[in-house]
Amino acid sequence: MAPKVLISDKLSNAAVQIFKDRGIDVDFMPELGKDKEKLAEIIGNYDGLAIRSATKVTEKILESATNLKVIGRAGIGVDNVDKEAASKKGVIVMNTPFGNMITTAEHAIAMMFAVARQIPEASASTHAGKWEKSKFMGVELTAKTLGVIGAGNIGGIVCDRARGLRMKVVAYDPFLSNDKAEKMGVEKVELDELLARADFITLHVPLTDGTRNILSRENLQKTKKGVRIINCARGGLVDEEALADMLKSGHVAGAAFDVFSVEPATENPLFNLPNVVCTPHLGAATTEAQENVALQVAEQMSNYLLDGAVENALNMPSMTAEEAKVMGPWVKLAGHLGSFIGQMTDEPIKAINILYDGVVADMNLAALNCAVVAGIMSRANPDVNMVSAPVIAKERGIKISTTNQDKSGAFDGYVKVTVVTGKRERSVAGTCFSDGKPRFIQIKGINIDAEVGAHMLYTTNEDVPGIIGALGGSMGKHGVNIANFTLGRAKAGGEAIALLYLDAAPAAPVLSELAATGLFQQIKPLEFDVA
Repeated sequence: MAPKVLISDKLSNAAVQIFKDRGIDVDFMPELGKDKEKLAEIIGNYDGLAIRSATKVTEKILESATNLKVIGRAGIGVDNVDKEAASKKGVIVMNTPFGNMITTAEHAIAMMFAVARQIPEASASTHAGKWEKSKFMGVELTAKTLGVIGAGNIGGIVCDRARGLRMKVVAYDPFLSNDKAEKMGVEKVELDELLARADFITLHVPLTDGTRNILSRENLQKTKKGVRIINCARGGLVDEEALADMLKSGHVAGAAFDVFSVEPATENPLFNLPNVVCTPHLGAATTEAQENVALQVAEQMSNYLLDGAVENALNMPSMTAEEAKVMGPWVKLAGHLGSFIGQMTDEPIKAINILYDGVVADMNLAALNCAVVAGIMSRANPDVNMVSAPVIAKERGIKISTTNQDKSGAFDGYVKVTVVTGKRERSVAGTCFSDGKPRFIQIKGINIDAEVGAHMLYTTNEDVPGIIGALGGSMGKHGVNIANFTLGRAKAGGEAIALLYLDAAPAAPVLSELAATGLFQQIKPLEFDVA
């Protein structure tokens, strides 16, 4: 059955066609963006929801989204999506951060020119029939110092354009390496130095607890007298009241804002101040950008619903379509390893340690981690998935650690999962052969070679004669066919294990009969999703 997608905001016809061309059923209902009741009423019928900014995906909407797997935002900001509720629900939230990068960067440059030359005020004055040539004395950008707060995708483009204008560029970004800064032709500085040196300051960071009011009253007081400030990133990055005071005092010579702490902004401390340029969140408002993000979100959602590729997700590690093809068997293996331990563990889990060896150590480990944790958590919550599992683990205080190492043994690569509880440690390892089928290769430190089946039986015992006969006899007596039978032992006469791949789950009488033999220390039926 084909996946179904609902588009509840205005997207281009070309984006709608992408879904159709990929074999996805799509309903285009842009009027639902402002009809919460109707959206909640029908959202349960869909696997995907494509939105812009009008649709508000609240916790209430998500409660009704019984089949929803992915929300795609055509644009960068996802303030209109309850990401925490979506994560707990297991719904991936994607955005399209690259479709409007150039457009937003160009708007910041345009705003910088506008405030430098007082273009909006000069235009209004001239339209009014005045000729106030001497009133609007501007400044050149050439040879001025531009301070860029946030030198990521958009900030990086601004840096490049500013260098083309012969500006000196200094950048504050904790994630910017010295090598990258050198390649960009910018000087990496700390925030206080940027504030003290910059003639113009432009912000290009997301709104987080760490960036909120990054230009606070205190930091604004550290700026160079005559500075001009541009914000085309997010409202809330600048203390607008403090900035208004400093504009009135003359310490700040001008400001250009496209975003505000409260939007839609019908009133604001910056409004009606001289040499303040304001636009209504137009950073991404070009024909090209709107088309780009619409096409991008359609492609991303289609790739996920059809191929499992995760691109530009905000609540799950991304995995490209190419990675998904290579990693598919390893993701399944990671899930099976987690599921094995989850089914074997009854006491609260304190820590999960994951070892990646060989070829798998170079893969997308964050995505594999999510698969392991989802497998472990699925025993307690069958509805858990790779999105919701890490959230649940964090809520329970479970510590997750990973180790990756070069090839260390006979296998090109393998994964080993160890769970720590208050009573014990339990581990299981597995690999993927060239046929792509996951296999268990070690349990409790005992080497085995077992194909993963939907129905399995795990037993532990002392290495004594009669184990194979007891297991085979009980299965045969009750009509349970054995597809594969694997044995392993620590040493002759020591601890031993058996792992049976069965065509059907063993019924209670089978388990009771095996227990009655007195040969087994542990008898555990296991179920795996091998679809």
